[in-house]
Amino acid sequence: MLTFAIGDIHGCHDKLARLLQECRRYADGRPTKYIFLGDLIDRGPDSRAVVQTVMDLQAHEPENVIALAGNHEELLRASDTSHGLTQWLANGGSDALSSYGVTSPKELPPTHISFLHNLPTHYDDGQRFFVHAGIRPGVPLDRQSRDDLLWIREPFLSSAADHGRIIVHGHTPIRSGKPDIRLNRINLDTGAVFGRALTAAVFVDRELYPTDVIQVP
Repeated sequence: MLTFAIGDIHGCHDKLARLLQECRRYADGRPTKYIFLGDLIDRGPDSRAVVQTVMDLQAHEPENVIALAGNHEELLRASDTSHGLTQWLANGGSDALSSYGVTSPKELPPTHISFLHNLPTHYDDGQRFFVHAGIRPGVPLDRQSRDDLLWIREPFLSSAADHGRIIVHGHTPIRSGKPDIRLNRINLDTGAVFGRALTAAVFVDRELYPTDVIQVP
């Protein structure tokens, strides 16, 4: 089994389509699992197509396609209040609405809303803990707050602690456009929506760290 962990997409459907094609070519018929690390939507040109692509993949292989919530999906969840709507629109929600051809989140397709509102916050494969933003150092993984899982930067990014799992995350764009692979965490947000590459890390069951990295510009 190959596991492809994919960083923040942010509506960049063209890059996602090419990355999935490269992942399939890399797998060459071997069993695969896909883990999307959140922030499927906002800022980029085609959130709708990204969401539909991930939904279609999951419908075809529900046990092998894991899509996680990011802080942008959380902003959408909170957009039912006036303040929440303002926050979401100011952080790329307006681009998401444009991709759907609507002006209000109430007009989004119910199937897409249900999908985005019910994404899990994390996935633990026994060796790695996949999550959008990171974890609170010193807090057991099964006691992490939703807010930290979706939003944290510090003190997580600076921590050299052993978290009990390798934390595979996104959320904080890497200016170099290359994944940040450390002893205790792996950041795969390589800034696709800012003109840099979209990244997938390749994991195999017997290896703790990525055996390869696939990027599309």
